Amino acid sequence: MSNIDTLSVNSLRVLAADAVQKANSGHPGLPLGAAAMAYEVWANHMNHNPKNPKWTNRDRFVLSGGHGSALLYSLLHLFGYGGLSVEDLASFRQLDSLTPGHPEYGHTVGIEATTGPLGAGMAMAVGMAMAEAHLSAKFNKENYPIVDHYTYVLGGDGCMMEGISYESMSLAGTLGLSKLIVLYDSNKISIEGDTDIAFREDVSKRFEAFGFQTLVVEDGNNLEEIGAAITAAKADTTRPTLITVKTKIGYGSPREGMASAHGEPLGADNVKALKEKLGFPADKDFHVPAEVYKHIEEVNKKSEKAEADWNELFSSYAKAYPELKELWDKYHNEAIAEELLENEEFWSYPDKPDATRNLSGMVINRLKDIIPGFIGGSADLAPSTKTYMKDAGDFSSEDYSGRNLHFGVRELAMAAIGNGLALHGGLKAYVSTFFVFSDYVKPMARLSSLMGLPLTFVLTHDSIGVGEDGPTHEPIEQLAMLRAMPNFTVFRPADATETIAGWYYAVTSKKTPTALVLTRQNLPQYKGSSKDALKGAYIIAPSEKEVPDAIIMASGSEVEISINAKEELKKEGIDVRVVSVPSIDLFEEQSKEYKDSILPKNVRARVAVEAAIDFGWGKYVGLDGTTVTMKGFGASAPAGLLFKKFGFTTENVVAAVKSVL
Repeated sequence: MSNIDTLSVNSLRVLAADAVQKANSGHPGLPLGAAAMAYEVWANHMNHNPKNPKWTNRDRFVLSGGHGSALLYSLLHLFGYGGLSVEDLASFRQLDSLTPGHPEYGHTVGIEATTGPLGAGMAMAVGMAMAEAHLSAKFNKENYPIVDHYTYVLGGDGCMMEGISYESMSLAGTLGLSKLIVLYDSNKISIEGDTDIAFREDVSKRFEAFGFQTLVVEDGNNLEEIGAAITAAKADTTRPTLITVKTKIGYGSPREGMASAHGEPLGADNVKALKEKLGFPADKDFHVPAEVYKHIEEVNKKSEKAEADWNELFSSYAKAYPELKELWDKYHNEAIAEELLENEEFWSYPDKPDATRNLSGMVINRLKDIIPGFIGGSADLAPSTKTYMKDAGDFSSEDYSGRNLHFGVRELAMAAIGNGLALHGGLKAYVSTFFVFSDYVKPMARLSSLMGLPLTFVLTHDSIGVGEDGPTHEPIEQLAMLRAMPNFTVFRPADATETIAGWYYAVTSKKTPTALVLTRQNLPQYKGSSKDALKGAYIIAPSEKEVPDAIIMASGSEVEISINAKEELKKEGIDVRVVSVPSIDLFEEQSKEYKDSILPKNVRARVAVEAAIDFGWGKYVGLDGTTVTMKGFGASAPAGLLFKKFGFTTENVVAAVKSVL
């Protein structure tokens, strides 16, 4: 290790320690222990250009151990990303700063993914590597490797303990994602102490079983050893690589090797001792020697040249393969689906009863021909969720060009991998499972929302309509759970038009993920349904009077019995308006005038009908209204019997309306 390399690594350590100490909050242990491997990757192996952080063919770096964010911010500062300043580092973990407690995608330039929940970054990195593999298979030609980059992910013992790392890395090994390099910060310390208290497995052997090349760096401060391992990782073109780097948490400080170095400031005296040991002035905060900045400037020149060379290559490629350049532009055109709003063929459908999962499958197979970067799959449920794209091929280690993804029974990893696909760019992704298993999906869907990723979740078998599989498979509280999440749109359509509308919203969304919640059972098509479904709620069956006697609100399969109840009530002289509410989230985004036109304040006789718990409907039915909803879990029986058992009948809706008049 040269003197300038040592000085650069130690600058990262000092910056991170000062940031945590200044905030009196944070995690100094990982930055001090992992600084050497991070520096080696960024300075000597990663293709990246701080002057163009969104360069398409850049290598990606994900800090899965997001609690070590002070290290990532120190890297971004030294390498000049987004002008991140010393003042920004000194504002670590403070309100409105560019250096929040955990890395936030879209908030700080150079952050590739929001991380914090341990292991999530591991799985998102798999998604990024899958995206690279797919796009390279689609576009690369001999002598024109225009998609050719690596995904590096750095995580620690906690990431390895989390089940999501098992799920995602198992799939990565199966797929042979050789451009994925996992850096394991193995310091054998967790919050509660030595990892032996709860974690004694041989991680390398586990990854070897997954199908990884496994390498070990015995000295986490030896840049040559780390560099050689990375070079060996790149040399293996058939397997992803795990590099176990043995480090000491809190390296260089009096708390080196101690659990107390993990998640609390070192203390002023210990920071001074760290600086003295590393040869830095103890009385200066956030000090970086001038020669380090100069060194990084020289390193960045190589990075700038890497992009310049790629730009020249791409220019030649565009001339040699104009049809592929045109396709490339379509892949990267985020507005490609917006024209579908007025496309009559897109909005057409067979006029017969059908399950919304089937109708969704119809739309998916239309979208694949319109959006070339449309890619997705399910957690081993495609025949049931109807998410398979015909004639689009299967993504596998043998053929990365396939657009049908097979995640296996790995819902949590699937959702995170979907995030990685979306983060990478160039693709419009969807993932799918049964709605009840959104419980597995939700933690990563929350990250989708936080990052503003327009990932689509196709969630079928949406209610007690599942039937014989019983209460373990019948969603009850899941609608409320997902609706409660900020920046997340839940769309539960009632027929073909609404299903198409849901998909139109999903593929045109720029910053919001969408859950399409779909039925197993057949539903009728309604004359009154329309593109107004895009407003979240609309009048699907109007009253004869301008001011109705009552309003019935319903979503999905319950729209049918609501319309039937309206007809029965009409026979008794009760004039009812039926409002279809496929998306409460979208309805809440509408103007006050529109919302009042759909749900007039002077009509207080209101009933909400939905085969789920009533949580969230109170603000719409008000104190004078009522609900026809689930009060507990479902049961095992044919769906028709269950709907009767739990009160989802025309007669019960009629009675509910009468009770509020």
